Amino acid sequence: MTQRPDLRDAQMDADALWREEIYTDRKVGTIRVLLPVRADGQSDLTRKPQYIGEAQLMTSMGPLPVSFDIEAQSLAEAVRNYGPAAKEAIERTVRELQELRRQAASSIVIPQGGVMGSGGLPPGGIPGAGKIQLP
Repeated sequence: MTQRPDLRDAQMDADALWREEIYTDRKVGTIRVLLPVRADGQSDLTRKPQYIGEAQLMTSMGPLPVSFDIEAQSLAEAVRNYGPAAKEAIERTVRELQELRRQAASSIVIPQGGVMGSGGLPPGGIPGAGKIQLP
Protein backbone atom coordinates (compact mmCIF):
# COMPACT_ATOMS: atom_id res chain seq x y z
CA MET A 1 0.00 0.00 0.00
CA THR A 2 1.42 3.40 -0.92
CA GLN A 3 1.67 6.01 1.78
CA ARG A 4 0.28 9.49 1.36
CA PRO A 5 2.56 12.42 2.11
CA ASP A 6 2.02 13.97 5.51
CA LEU A 7 0.43 17.34 4.72
CA ARG A 8 0.78 18.53 8.30
CA ASP A 9 4.43 19.33 7.52
CA ALA A 10 3.75 20.95 4.13
CA GLN A 11 5.82 24.10 3.69
CA MET A 12 5.70 26.59 0.83
CA ASP A 13 9.02 27.86 -0.50
CA ALA A 14 9.03 31.62 0.11
CA ASP A 15 11.86 32.00 -2.44
CA ALA A 16 9.86 30.35 -5.24
CA LEU A 17 6.54 32.20 -5.26
CA TRP A 18 4.66 33.10 -8.43
CA ARG A 19 1.65 35.26 -9.22
CA GLU A 20 -0.53 33.82 -11.95
CA GLU A 21 -2.31 35.76 -14.68
CA ILE A 22 -4.57 34.11 -17.23
CA TYR A 23 -5.16 35.35 -20.78
CA THR A 24 -7.52 33.84 -23.35
CA ASP A 25 -9.05 34.73 -26.68
CA ARG A 26 -12.03 32.46 -25.80
CA LYS A 27 -11.59 30.69 -29.15
CA VAL A 28 -8.34 28.76 -29.34
CA GLY A 29 -6.71 28.52 -25.95
CA THR A 30 -5.29 30.01 -22.82
CA ILE A 31 -1.93 31.40 -21.78
CA ARG A 32 -0.97 31.38 -18.13
CA VAL A 33 1.72 33.83 -17.16
CA LEU A 34 3.62 33.00 -14.00
CA LEU A 35 5.19 36.16 -12.64
CA PRO A 36 7.89 35.71 -9.98
CA VAL A 37 7.21 37.47 -6.69
CA ARG A 38 8.95 37.80 -3.35
CA ALA A 39 7.33 36.74 -0.10
CA ASP A 40 6.10 40.31 0.44
CA GLY A 41 4.17 40.13 -2.88
CA GLN A 42 6.47 42.52 -4.76
CA SER A 43 7.81 41.53 -8.19
CA ASP A 44 11.02 39.50 -8.11
CA LEU A 45 13.08 41.00 -10.94
CA THR A 46 15.84 38.40 -10.52
CA ARG A 47 13.66 35.72 -12.14
CA LYS A 48 11.94 35.68 -15.53
CA PRO A 49 8.21 35.17 -16.11
CA GLN A 50 7.12 31.80 -17.44
CA TYR A 51 4.52 31.40 -20.18
CA ILE A 52 2.40 28.24 -20.23
CA GLY A 53 -0.07 27.44 -22.98
CA GLU A 54 -3.17 25.34 -22.52
CA ALA A 55 -5.35 23.65 -25.12
CA GLN A 56 -7.78 20.74 -25.31
CA LEU A 57 -7.45 17.66 -27.48
CA MET A 58 -10.77 15.97 -28.25
CA THR A 59 -10.63 12.20 -27.76
CA SER A 60 -13.22 9.43 -27.77
CA MET A 61 -13.17 9.68 -23.97
CA GLY A 62 -13.82 13.43 -24.05
CA PRO A 63 -11.56 16.49 -23.93
CA LEU A 64 -7.97 15.94 -22.81
CA PRO A 65 -6.21 19.03 -21.42
CA VAL A 66 -2.76 19.68 -22.89
CA SER A 67 -0.36 22.04 -21.15
CA PHE A 68 2.96 23.23 -22.62
CA ASP A 69 5.71 25.76 -22.10
CA ILE A 70 5.94 28.70 -24.51
CA GLU A 71 9.36 30.21 -25.13
CA ALA A 72 8.85 33.98 -24.93
CA GLN A 73 10.16 37.17 -23.39
CA SER A 74 6.79 38.96 -23.35
CA LEU A 75 3.07 38.26 -23.50
CA ALA A 76 2.95 39.48 -27.12
CA GLU A 77 5.70 37.03 -28.08
CA ALA A 78 3.90 34.24 -26.18
CA VAL A 79 0.73 34.96 -28.18
CA ARG A 80 2.73 34.74 -31.44
CA ASN A 81 4.45 31.51 -30.33
CA TYR A 82 1.27 29.87 -29.00
CA GLY A 83 0.30 28.15 -32.28
CA PRO A 84 3.63 26.40 -33.00
CA ALA A 85 4.05 25.40 -29.34
CA ALA A 86 0.48 24.03 -29.19
CA LYS A 87 0.97 22.07 -32.42
CA GLU A 88 4.16 20.46 -31.10
CA ALA A 89 2.55 19.62 -27.74
CA ILE A 90 -0.56 18.12 -29.35
CA GLU A 91 1.55 16.03 -31.76
CA ARG A 92 3.62 14.76 -28.82
CA THR A 93 0.45 13.94 -26.86
CA VAL A 94 -1.04 12.05 -29.83
CA ARG A 95 2.18 10.01 -30.18
CA GLU A 96 2.09 9.20 -26.45
CA LEU A 97 -1.57 8.14 -26.66
CA GLN A 98 -0.81 5.91 -29.66
CA GLU A 99 2.08 4.30 -27.75
CA LEU A 100 -0.17 3.70 -24.72
CA ARG A 101 -2.78 2.08 -26.98
CA ARG A 102 -0.10 -0.09 -28.60
CA GLN A 103 1.18 -1.20 -25.20
CA ALA A 104 -2.34 -1.95 -23.97
CA ALA A 105 -3.13 -3.97 -27.11
CA SER A 106 0.04 -6.05 -26.79
CA SER A 107 -0.23 -6.80 -23.07
CA ILE A 108 -0.87 -10.39 -22.04
CA VAL A 109 -3.86 -11.01 -19.79
CA ILE A 110 -3.89 -14.07 -17.53
CA PRO A 111 -7.43 -14.89 -16.40
CA GLN A 112 -7.90 -15.31 -12.69
CA GLY A 113 -9.45 -18.53 -11.44
CA GLY A 114 -9.50 -20.33 -14.79
CA VAL A 115 -6.45 -22.58 -14.34
CA MET A 116 -6.74 -26.09 -12.87
CA GLY A 117 -10.50 -25.75 -12.41
CA SER A 118 -10.09 -24.97 -8.71
CA GLY A 119 -9.48 -21.28 -9.15
CA GLY A 120 -5.80 -21.50 -8.27
CA LEU A 121 -2.52 -21.95 -10.03
CA PRO A 122 -0.59 -25.19 -9.84
CA PRO A 123 2.38 -25.23 -7.48
CA GLY A 124 5.19 -23.22 -9.05
CA GLY A 125 2.81 -21.27 -11.31
CA ILE A 126 1.88 -21.94 -14.90
CA PRO A 127 4.33 -24.37 -16.56
CA GLY A 128 6.57 -22.54 -19.01
CA ALA A 129 5.16 -19.15 -18.02
CA GLY A 130 7.48 -16.19 -18.15
CA LYS A 131 9.47 -17.45 -21.14
CA ILE A 132 8.64 -16.62 -24.70
CA GLN A 133 9.36 -19.50 -27.02
CA LEU A 134 9.49 -19.20 -30.77
CA PRO A 135 8.55 -22.24 -32.89
